[in-house]
Amino acid sequence: MDSIDKEISFSRELLKGKIAEVIFEQMFRDCGKFTILPFGYEKTVPEVAQYQHIVEVKQVLDNIRHAPDFIIITQDRSQVYLVEVKYRSNSSASEIKAIAEQVREHWNVAWLFLATPEGFFFDPINRVIASGGKIAPLSNSWIDSDTQTHYLSLLMEFEKKR
Repeated sequence: MDSIDKEISFSRELLKGKIAEVIFEQMFRDCGKFTILPFGYEKTVPEVAQYQHIVEVKQVLDNIRHAPDFIIITQDRSQVYLVEVKYRSNSSASEIKAIAEQVREHWNVAWLFLATPEGFFFDPINRVIASGGKIAPLSNSWIDSDTQTHYLSLLMEFEKKR
């Protein structure tokens, strides 16, 4: 694979990840049960990067570089969740476990949302790790099945165009 092919492949994967993030955000926003706050590295670093030369800030920046993508808050404000969003057209349990372990290094209480052509999956990272990389399907108690079906169709529109 030459360098142009590598760049195109990287860009394609980056776009799929962004699409998964948008689908997650809109799906959870549309259900009306949560406040959704974009949180990840891309959202926070531009403001903090100006302080990176200060030694005490380096660890903070390292944690931010590995920050989950979103914070979701229940409407009654009783629950707050940190969520890492990933897209995978196909993945193995070992890959999913590795993703969860990487997130846990900095954010022990985060959840993993996985968008795939087969559907959506959502579980706390500690449960994903304990189960050897198995991740539960997104429950209807989070997002009803009609909404999931609608957003899965939208995801598949982009998957078919590659």
